Amino acid sequence: MPTTRTRVAIVGAGPAGLLLSHLLAASGIESIVIDKRSRDEIESTIRAGILEQETVRVLTESGASDRVTTVGSRHDGVELRFDGQGHRIDFPSLTGRAVWLYPQHEVLKDLIAARLAGGQDIRFETSALRAEGIDSDRPIVTATTADGEELRIEADFVVGADGSRSVVREAVTGASRVGGYFREYPFAWFGILCEAPPSAHELIYSNSPDGFALISQRSPSVQRMYFQCDPDADPNALSDAQIWETLQARVPGTTLLEGPIFQRDVLRFRSFVAHELRRGRAALVGDAAHTVPPTGAKGMNLAVADVVLLERALRALLLENDERLIDGYAEKALKRIWKAQHFSWWMTSMLHVTADASDFDRLRQLGELRSVVESEAGQTYLAEAYTGWLHEA
Repeated sequence: MPTTRTRVAIVGAGPAGLLLSHLLAASGIESIVIDKRSRDEIESTIRAGILEQETVRVLTESGASDRVTTVGSRHDGVELRFDGQGHRIDFPSLTGRAVWLYPQHEVLKDLIAARLAGGQDIRFETSALRAEGIDSDRPIVTATTADGEELRIEADFVVGADGSRSVVREAVTGASRVGGYFREYPFAWFGILCEAPPSAHELIYSNSPDGFALISQRSPSVQRMYFQCDPDADPNALSDAQIWETLQARVPGTTLLEGPIFQRDVLRFRSFVAHELRRGRAALVGDAAHTVPPTGAKGMNLAVADVVLLERALRALLLENDERLIDGYAEKALKRIWKAQHFSWWMTSMLHVTADASDFDRLRQLGELRSVVESEAGQTYLAEAYTGWLHEA
């Protein structure tokens, strides 16, 4: 079996894995990145993207992306809509920060281009089978190439950036690939992409008696919108007219600009945090370590925060033989992860209507929304969490 040697073996060419390889390369640490998907599949899978100010700073200052500020759209607030009225949360006045609307697949295009230009060894269509020997100083990743040949990658450190079905997680947690704290929500999002002008310049989070809706954007001509649905809903069961009727009913007081719907899907809601984020010479980042509901826009931003911490730790370990930062990686990362889990849960529970909600539950929820929008302290908490906490030095 062919064996390849590198300093860091990164499983997963998503935002976490590619950004980590980019930051490591700037410090002179070589890596190999593998992913079971093709480059085209990675770059063409459309994903949402609200980027915190710190995430944008990392991408631009590291040279990973400049399009995030030239093509991406800066948003200085969001609207909470309930009882037929909109209430804008102004981020700069409350926190001095903003967010950027820049879809994840565009970030991936930037990262792949930057890494290939930098000579990065990225092996697409290469599936990791297992990670072994992580308690030694020479862990090994065994993988299968697109031609079905097995490959061994021997490294000083292995990083699992391979998403919610992580292969590396099994080695780190010492259990199954689940190996974590898990919560499933009793609803999902029915999402569409449509050809239409923006219905609003910023995101609208709408709580209505019929359920939640999110009015988002992608570009001047393509928009992304969601409404709360059953997790088992069939995305093809509704006609375009029924979809628009449902969306419009969920955002009373706002007139949506309609257009042809060219993509529809159902996004299930799950929360997950791995029992362990690091063991020996292996660590988890991004969706391999945690997932959150999309309501709080934390997913990719948490991945970037993980990477910033782990890159510093690997730099100290591999260049200075200093184990202190890698020993503290999990504890530091988990503090932010659980804050983000709480914020995502809070936004989700405040905005969605459950099937068993009583009149008391509904009126209490409206009281909670008013407590946020009618209080500077409440607005500030939402703005601080939504725009993101500063990265630890």
